[in-house]
Amino acid sequence: MTAAPSKRATPRVAFTASDAEAAQQALVELRELYGTVEPEGAEIIVPLGGDGFMLETLHRFVATGKPIFGMHRGSVGFLMNSYRPDGLYERLAGAQPVQLHPLEMTARRNGTSQRAIAFNEVSLLRETRQAAKLRVSVDGIVRLDELMADGILLATPVGSTAYNLSAHGPIIPLGAGVMALTPISVFRPRRWRGALLPHGVRVKIDALESDKRPVSAVADFTEVRDVVGVEIHENRDIAVTVLFDHDANLEERVLKEQFLS
Repeated sequence: MTAAPSKRATPRVAFTASDAEAAQQALVELRELYGTVEPEGAEIIVPLGGDGFMLETLHRFVATGKPIFGMHRGSVGFLMNSYRPDGLYERLAGAQPVQLHPLEMTARRNGTSQRAIAFNEVSLLRETRQAAKLRVSVDGIVRLDELMADGILLATPVGSTAYNLSAHGPIIPLGAGVMALTPISVFRPRRWRGALLPHGVRVKIDALESDKRPVSAVADFTEVRDVVGVEIHENRDIAVTVLFDHDANLEERVLKEQFLS
């Protein structure tokens, strides 16, 4: 006798939401439709909000290995899928996975250091009216003896469409294997507009005259003030899987962004 085919089990989905009114309303709607599962018992996490909340979610669940399917209920939604309450299980089954590796920052202060990861960018920013004075090394070789600017950032391909783009840095396709090193309001050298670096390099940025020109380092939303320098590299041992609707995948979004006026 042939056994009857079993129905495919639906995944256990946990919904989380930002404080935005639209996100909270969507949270109630989706829990009524699909039930309430705590993140600890879920197989897939569905955050509701904007890109800021998505970034928080990536950091919160990166150690769990659980895939994340965001839905847009906030202001900016580049990393989110469109919000539709119906057909969620079908969307999840057909979603395209993208694996993201973060940057790892080690920020040095006098006598101490602090580690943090960033899925978007690591930035160094001046703290006062004085421009930051920085020295930039790549794989142990000094590439810029002195950069005077409001700051500098190193962005991942995903992060290249965020702060990096606002600082006039390039948009990077996901599979390009490079990162963007972009100055922020550069003063000297006046014509330097940044560099594209292979994703395997190690970048060191030293804050010169840090007593006179204090600098803070920011990895996504982790800030370390009064740093004397940072070291940054991509950590391939850390990964998070983000799910996107097949007809609006992340690679297409990044490509499309390059042609917007």
